[in-house]
Amino acid sequence: MYQIFIVDDDLTVQRELKILLENHGYRATLAKNFTNIPEEIEEQRPDLVLLDISLPSEDGIMLCSKIRMLSDVPIIFVTSQNSSAAELECMLSGGDDFIEKPYRPAVLLAHISAVLRRSGKKENDNVLSFGDLELDLVAGKLRYAQSTAELSKNELHILRFFFEHKGEIVSRDALMNNLWDNESFVDDNTLSVNIKRIRSKLESVGVYDAIETKRGMGYIFKLKRNGADDEI
Repeated sequence: MYQIFIVDDDLTVQRELKILLENHGYRATLAKNFTNIPEEIEEQRPDLVLLDISLPSEDGIMLCSKIRMLSDVPIIFVTSQNSSAAELECMLSGGDDFIEKPYRPAVLLAHISAVLRRSGKKENDNVLSFGDLELDLVAGKLRYAQSTAELSKNELHILRFFFEHKGEIVSRDALMNNLWDNESFVDDNTLSVNIKRIRSKLESVGVYDAIETKRGMGYIFKLKRNGADDEI
């Protein structure tokens, strides 16, 4: 699933873009703090950035130049500034495309698809998803609703196994064998400690009761949806 990072201070635009992108199979994330956008991009490593020119902290064109010093991520300017001079500045600063507001959703989606295709980017197989919960296998991080938790090597291996067997009952023996296969030699007590830590880290990002103990059988990994107990 391609990740698209939205940099726009208009809350209505943010919401509309996020809904549009997610309804068409993209993962959309929003800028948290407009004072450190390049650092956020470097941390999240999105596949594409949608960038406005008029931002609260600095001009989007200058921001694009700063991003280019750290990353070659494709950047599409989505802005109400519709002059040829503005478009030229955007492209010279390192932008890959330029779309005027208001835009037609189908046209924006076509531009996004074309820029991703030209960039040669492939969908990120290093990020596993379960609903809105994401496991970054390269960065060793758990993400949910803009919150992030760092994972140890064992925690990452255990969570990966859960993600790959979501909604299934997983025995403790299966988890331990998986850890041994990944050269993490743990005993029964160490597994219990890691499960406890994983539950704590899931809660730290806002996910509760995701790992349910099935007495005598093992665990089942599921997420609650809209406060209900059904699995997604």
